[in-house]
Amino acid sequence: MAAATSSFSLALSEPSSLSSSKTPKPVSKTFSLGFATSVSKGLGALRATAPGFVGASALGAKMVSMPAIKPLTSLDFLTKVFKKEKVNLAGHDEYIVKGGRDLFPLLPDAFKGIKQIGVIGWGSQGPAQAQNLRDSLAEVKSDIVVKIGLRKGSRSFAEARSAGFTEENGTLGDIWETVSGSDLVLLLISDSAQADNYEKVFSHMKPNSILGLSHGFLLGHLQSMGLDFPKDMSVIAVCPKGMGPSVRRLYVQGKEINGAGINSSFGVHQDVDGRATDVALGWSVALGSPFTFATTLEQEYKSDIFGERGILLGAVHGIVESLFRRYTENGMSEDLAYKNTVECITGIISKTISTKGMLAVYNSLSEEAKREFETAYSASYYPCMDILYECYEDVASGSEIRSVVLAGRRFYEKDGLPAFPMGKIDQTRMWKVGERVRSARPAGDLGPLYPFTAGVYVALMMAQIEILRKKGHSYSEIINESVIESVDSLNPFMHARGVSFMVDNCSTTARLGSRKWAPRFDYIVTQQALVAVDNGTPINHDLISNFLSDPVHGAIEVCAQLRPTVDISVPPDADFVRPELRQSSN
Repeated sequence: MAAATSSFSLALSEPSSLSSSKTPKPVSKTFSLGFATSVSKGLGALRATAPGFVGASALGAKMVSMPAIKPLTSLDFLTKVFKKEKVNLAGHDEYIVKGGRDLFPLLPDAFKGIKQIGVIGWGSQGPAQAQNLRDSLAEVKSDIVVKIGLRKGSRSFAEARSAGFTEENGTLGDIWETVSGSDLVLLLISDSAQADNYEKVFSHMKPNSILGLSHGFLLGHLQSMGLDFPKDMSVIAVCPKGMGPSVRRLYVQGKEINGAGINSSFGVHQDVDGRATDVALGWSVALGSPFTFATTLEQEYKSDIFGERGILLGAVHGIVESLFRRYTENGMSEDLAYKNTVECITGIISKTISTKGMLAVYNSLSEEAKREFETAYSASYYPCMDILYECYEDVASGSEIRSVVLAGRRFYEKDGLPAFPMGKIDQTRMWKVGERVRSARPAGDLGPLYPFTAGVYVALMMAQIEILRKKGHSYSEIINESVIESVDSLNPFMHARGVSFMVDNCSTTARLGSRKWAPRFDYIVTQQALVAVDNGTPINHDLISNFLSDPVHGAIEVCAQLRPTVDISVPPDADFVRPELRQSSN
C-alpha cells in the first residue's frame, strides 16, 4: 500500500485458532496443502494404492515442505460518504459497503472535484461500466460527464455511438484527448495494451488526477520490472467479479427493484489527496454492485488471473471435456453425456450453490449417489489442486503476466512471422452436440444432477478455495473468485450458448488464460483422477469429512444473503454481449 494509510489500512490476522490478545505474527510451518494435517495421511494412502498417481504429479514433492501459510488478509477503510458494515466470515471480520439505487444521491459527494470521467476502451468492461456510470449519474441529475476514449479509426466508435455516446455531445473522442481532459481515468483497455502503453497514459494524465483500474494486472507488470505508479496521482481499483456483459445485464434487470449487479472488490494503491476511497466506493455503487469488499491491487490480480484460469473459465472447460469423453466412451449417448456434464454444472449445480451452497448439492443426493460423489471428489481433489497450485505460483511470480503480454504482441505480424489471434474453442463434436441439446431444451430446464460430475466440480471448487486460503486471501475475495462469480456470472453464459459464449465475452487476459490452462485440467483429470477411479482407489474419507465440516460453508451462507436481487437472464440472442457473439445461435 502507498500513501493512503489514513483512509485505507491493512491488517493481517492468523486463523482464529492462533489468535491471541497481541498482534499475531506469521508462523512458519510445514503443513499439508489440505484442510487439516490428517489429510496428508489420506493422501499417502491414495497415492500408495493408485500407481498411476505416484510420480505422475509434482504435488508430493511440493507437500514435503510448503512455504509458510500466509495469514488471511483483513482490510479496513474509512469512508466519509458511505456506510461501512462489518461481516464475519468463518471467524474473520471484514468490512463491506452495500449497494443499491437508493445510494445514487450520494454519488456527487463521492465524486467531489470530478467533472469528467474518462472511460478508456470498449472491450468487455468498457461498455458496461460507461453505460452504468452514465445512467446512475443521470438519475441524480449530476453534471459529471462520462466520456469514452478510443483510438482514432477504431471500429468501436460505431458501437459507442449506438450506446448513446457521441462526439457532438462531448461524450466520445480520441483516447489521448479523453485522458488529458479527465479527472478520473478508467483504464479499461486490454491488459497487454496497458503494458505497452502505460507510460503514454501516465504522461497525458492531469496532475492530481485519479487512475482507475478494474484489474491489478498493470501493477503486477510494473512490479515485474521494479517499477510503480507515478507518485503525483491517486491509483484506485474497482473490480467487478464478473464479465462486462453481466455487469450491464444485471444493472438493467435490477432497475425497478433498487438495483442488482455484480459484486466488486475495491482497492486504494495511492491516495494523494484523501479522496481515493470514496471515489472508488462511488464508482462501485454507480456500477450497481450489491456489495463492495476491500482488497489490494496485488491480492486482486493474483486471485483474479488465477481464478479465471481455474474454476471460473479454464478448469471448468477442461473438466467437462474430460468427463464428456469418459461418459461417451463408456456407452452413454452424446446428448445425455452433454446434459450430465455442461448442463448439470451450469444448471442445477450452479443454481443450488448460488442459493444454498455446496453442501446442499451433496445433501440433495441419495445415499448411493453420495458414494459416487465421494468417489469423484476424492479422486479429483488433489490432481486439481496440483494444477491450481502451479497456476497460482505462475501468476504470483509474474510468469503468467509476462505470458499475457507476449501473447498480445503475437496478435500482430512481427519478426517476419504471421499474426496469431485467438482461435475458436467450440467447434469440436462435444459443442456441436451442445447446440442440439439446447435447441430441444425446455424453457427453464436446469438439467440433471449427475453425482459423479458434481463430485469433480465441487472438488475443483474446494481445491481453489484452499489454495487462495493458504495464500492469505480474504474470505470475501476467496468466495467471490471461486464461487459467486462462477455460478452467478459466468456459468449462465455457458448454459445459454456454450463454452465460447462464456469465455469469449470476458477480457483478453481471461480468454488467453482459459485457452492455455483448460487442456491442463482436462489432462490431469483424465490421466490421474479417472485412472484412480478405474483402479478402485478407496475413497479418502478424511477429504470428505473435511469438505463437510469446512468453515467456508458458513462464510458462503453469509455471502449468499448479499447476492444480487435477481438472477441473470441470458437469452441466446442476447444483444448486450460482444458484437461478434451476437449472432443468433443455439
